Parts: sequence; structure tokens; C-alpha cells
Amino acid sequence: MTDQEKYMKEAVNAALKGMGNNEGGPFGCVIVKDGKIVGRGNNRVTSTNDPTAHGEVMAIRDACKNLNSFQLDGCELYTSCEPCPMCLGAIYWARVDKVYFGSTQVDAAAIGFDDQFIYDEIPLPYSDRRIPFIQLAHDIAMEPFEKWSEKEDKTEY
Repeated sequence: MTDQEKYMKEAVNAALKGMGNNEGGPFGCVIVKDGKIVGRGNNRVTSTNDPTAHGEVMAIRDACKNLNSFQLDGCELYTSCEPCPMCLGAIYWARVDKVYFGSTQVDAAAIGFDDQFIYDEIPLPYSDRRIPFIQLAHDIAMEPFEKWSEKEDKTEY
């Protein structure tokens, strides 16, 4: 078994453990840096009443805490299933170097976890989305951006 397969097995084990504990759906993830697991996560959506508590997000949070960093450059992410759109975004924001995934979004859809509707919503005009998106008070909302641009002691990311 290769190192990559061992890490994938750890991600799968995280999914199985979480399911066994009734914490959430069948998804697990580990994050590896320099040959060491630095973050672990499993889906905890139903046990925490948090729709963002996906395995990848939980592992990213754990790794960032353990590494004392908001970016995960130099890390590889191993997830039991191809990431959903939310997790994909989180992975890009975390700036991991590489992602390994086991099952696919088609496999997930076959057991009731279908994200296609989100992919379909993204390119739609705001007014055509299932959940209406309405821009409001742009001039007021720009104040934090203006202050950020002027802020001299900000931490860029």
C-alpha cells in the first residue's frame, strides 16, 4: 500500500467512525504535511446542526488550528469523496497543494447527496436563482472595503 493509499484509508476511516457515532454523513478527510497528518475531519452536519460541518471543512479547521496558520500551503488533502462546491471553495481558500479524492460526485448523488443543483445555480442571474439574491445598499456596504484599503496594519491573504 502506498503512502497516498494509507492517507486515503485514514480519510475513509474518519468517515466510517463519524457515521458509527451518528455525527453525520459518510464523508471523511485528512490533511497531510511533510508526511504527517496535521488535520482530521468527518461530516458532522447532523450532530452539530451546522450545514458547513463537512469533512473537508472540519479537517481544514483542524489543520489550520494545529499549524497555527490560515493557509495550508505545503499540504495535501485526502478526502473520501470528491468535494462539494462549498468544500471546493474552502480548499482553494486554504491553498492546499494537492487534493486526492476517493469516490465521485456521481457516487455521492447515487446515495442522495446530489450537489448538481448548486453547480446549476452559480451561473444564473441573481433574479433566476432558487433563492433570490438582491443587492442592497451598495454605497453603505462599501465602507468596510474602503477602510480595508486604507488599513496599514492588515494581514493580507
